[in-house]
Amino acid sequence: MLTELSIKNLAIIDELNIAFTEGLNVLSGETGAGKSIIIGAVSLLLGDRASSDFVRSSEESAVVEAIFDVNDNEDIREKLKETGMGETGELVLKRVVSRGGRNRIYINGNLATLGMLSSLGESLVNICGQREHQILLDADSHVDILDKFGGLMPLRAEFSGLYSDWQVLKRKLDELKTRNDEKREREELLRFQLDELERSGLKIDEDLLLQDEKRILANAKRLDECAGKAHDILYAAEGSVLEKLDGVVGNVKEVKEIDPGLKISEEELKSAFFNLEEIAFVLRDYVKSITYDPARLEEIDDRLEYLGKLKRKYGKTIEDILKRKEETGAELEGMAYLNEEIGRVSGEIDEMEKLLLGKAKELSGKRSGVSGVLKKAIEDEIHSMRMADTVFDVRIVNHPGDDEISSLNSKGMDEVEFYLSTNVGEELMPLNRIASGGELSRIVLAMKKVLAGSGSVGTVVFDEVDSGIGGAAAEAVGEKLKDVSKHHQVICITHLPQIACFGDTHFLVSKKVCGERTSASVVLLSETQRLDEVTRMLSGAEATEKTREHASEMLKMSRE
Repeated sequence: MLTELSIKNLAIIDELNIAFTEGLNVLSGETGAGKSIIIGAVSLLLGDRASSDFVRSSEESAVVEAIFDVNDNEDIREKLKETGMGETGELVLKRVVSRGGRNRIYINGNLATLGMLSSLGESLVNICGQREHQILLDADSHVDILDKFGGLMPLRAEFSGLYSDWQVLKRKLDELKTRNDEKREREELLRFQLDELERSGLKIDEDLLLQDEKRILANAKRLDECAGKAHDILYAAEGSVLEKLDGVVGNVKEVKEIDPGLKISEEELKSAFFNLEEIAFVLRDYVKSITYDPARLEEIDDRLEYLGKLKRKYGKTIEDILKRKEETGAELEGMAYLNEEIGRVSGEIDEMEKLLLGKAKELSGKRSGVSGVLKKAIEDEIHSMRMADTVFDVRIVNHPGDDEISSLNSKGMDEVEFYLSTNVGEELMPLNRIASGGELSRIVLAMKKVLAGSGSVGTVVFDEVDSGIGGAAAEAVGEKLKDVSKHHQVICITHLPQIACFGDTHFLVSKKVCGERTSASVVLLSETQRLDEVTRMLSGAEATEKTREHASEMLKMSRE
């Protein structure tokens, strides 16, 4: 329940506070006084989009704040607990709209997002205005109204879950069938690729090894020259390094025989001689192994060119190509099981469709049973609001036949639409083709009255419920609003005294010019002030004593 609303610097409102009560809260006042701005402020706290245009002229920001009593609202308390916003029975919402476009939202003093605010708003307040009329005129929404009235939403949720799973399976089957249609062409391509890769005889790092071999073959002459010259210098040529080193060994030996103190090891000299001799033998063998083989060089070039083609087709490296080979083999193997998978998924769909149709028929049967109850309940409410000759009907159309499954949607197999006839002898026609503004207002109110007991929203706001009505019809609407207020807190903006009389609390919205600024204000009316306001609503500017007596009588009768 909305207990307090505070507005600052919003449109023509400078600053005001309203303390709402349980039951029926009535707001009245001249056209343009600011009543709709108050409803707009509530909408901002429910998550509606904000604009810098909302900010009062010459001010930098507008602030809207509300306190809700949520002790009896388990849905709200659970949401607050989930979001870590506290578990108190009091909910404080605050929204700051700046001229620069920046907005801040607070829930129980904590910064919050617009999504969090909208989520809470769904369970706090229902604003019933032009949007409710549009919903009622939209035939697609009629099945929702019927299901909510009949308590069928849990059953429909079961059906919707099955329907969603069925659609997933259908999409999977379509994908499998598409793959199967493309299978032959794809399979031929994959077999060709796999055969080519298997025949290639690829080995890890083969390209690197071939490049090394090519470099050696291409430089055979130079290698022969360098290695041969090194061998000659070390061993084969006259005056070679080893020959001279042998002389060094002899001379050192002779010196050491005369002077043992020479710090040169004969063994180290001999070791150096033998090491160099071994190097010379390696160079000799290397020179013998060098061959200039143009045929092998051409063979390597051809292989490298072939590997390059494979890289362009299958991957940048040998490793990539070998991985592609594994993937191609796996895909081919998977294709072998494609028909088997299609059969399995088709079987699952057949079983799912049996369950789906069974649940759809169960839902349809319950709707048929509930539709008559809703028809009577709505007609009873409409008749009591001066529409005695009105016939209301709930028409349910489904499409039985050989292909029942194709008629399903996420809400079942039924098309539900409300029909109306407002005068004796007139044919029943769809609601959106026959109802006037005043009739729609009463039908919306009848819906609210009928659904009031099952609703979880604590506060219902009626913004245009008196559109197109007056006299006795307005009095009947007032009585219905009073009935709805037994289940919900009701806030109603009205221009009609017949409705205002039924209020448990009556607020007057007015505006005045102070200096060069227009400002709106809200006053809780005393009994005397309330009589004055109802008198004004009856007579306009020229109030008479007789009008005042009439207003007093209306207030008295509404209380009785």
